Amino acid sequence: MSAQESCLSLIKYFLFVFNLFFFVLGSLIFCFGIWILIDKASFVSFVGLTFVALQIWSKVLAISGILTMGLALLGCVGALKELRCLLGLYFGMLLLLFATQITLGILISTQRVRVERRVQDIVLEAIQNYRADPEETAAEESWDYVQFQLRCCGWHSPQDWFPVRVLRDNGSEAHHVPCSCYNSSAATNDSAVFDKIIFPQLGRFGPRARPRHSTDICVVPANGHIYREGCAQSLQKWLHNNLISIVGICLAVGLLELGFMTLSIFLCRNLDHVYYNRLARYR
Repeated sequence: MSAQESCLSLIKYFLFVFNLFFFVLGSLIFCFGIWILIDKASFVSFVGLTFVALQIWSKVLAISGILTMGLALLGCVGALKELRCLLGLYFGMLLLLFATQITLGILISTQRVRVERRVQDIVLEAIQNYRADPEETAAEESWDYVQFQLRCCGWHSPQDWFPVRVLRDNGSEAHHVPCSCYNSSAATNDSAVFDKIIFPQLGRFGPRARPRHSTDICVVPANGHIYREGCAQSLQKWLHNNLISIVGICLAVGLLELGFMTLSIFLCRNLDHVYYNRLARYR
């Protein structure tokens, strides 16, 4: 076996092993998504997400797992069987994925103000329509979870909640905010009544799921122990604190895709030479 054939053989098995790893990873992601979809009750009590939000995330995980498995299967079979058509398709899908990521990055960078404004409009619309329709509560419940996790209230400030009439107690002018704005760490001397209002609605990891058709709304006084910072500021802080990690992950994924694309196209271009050498030896 020549040095070139040895190099190509090494590349072939390298691609096979790594794609086999991603195939197994995709299978685990898919199974995890299906598990969440089947056993939603257990995950709701653990992570604090609502049934609707959890169902959406389970479908996202299942679809991501299927796509990962499909791409990895192309790489595995194409590399192991030395099939140029599968390697070309594998390269094309990786190139499309890489180009999509670059395009999204450029769009987010150049249209950052427009993206921020759009996100703001979506959040403020969800706040204004809070519990307006008992049938459609996924956006509101998801935003409750965001507030609980980021320890914030409203988009700009808790005042974003003041115009929402459904949060007012019996039509009074006193301002209230959802229980997801409640700052439990600051509440050291609350009364037992306050505990009855809050803790049945909040689990250890976040707002507990309520029945989809429930009209009960958990509210707390705006002048009580609530988070005073808006989620826009909290989100900016989170992005700033995790910027290095986010950029590092994106670079690692991009370099990995470039590496696989390079190896696949190199193997594909040199298959003819390998075939000719094998034919020459058999003759």
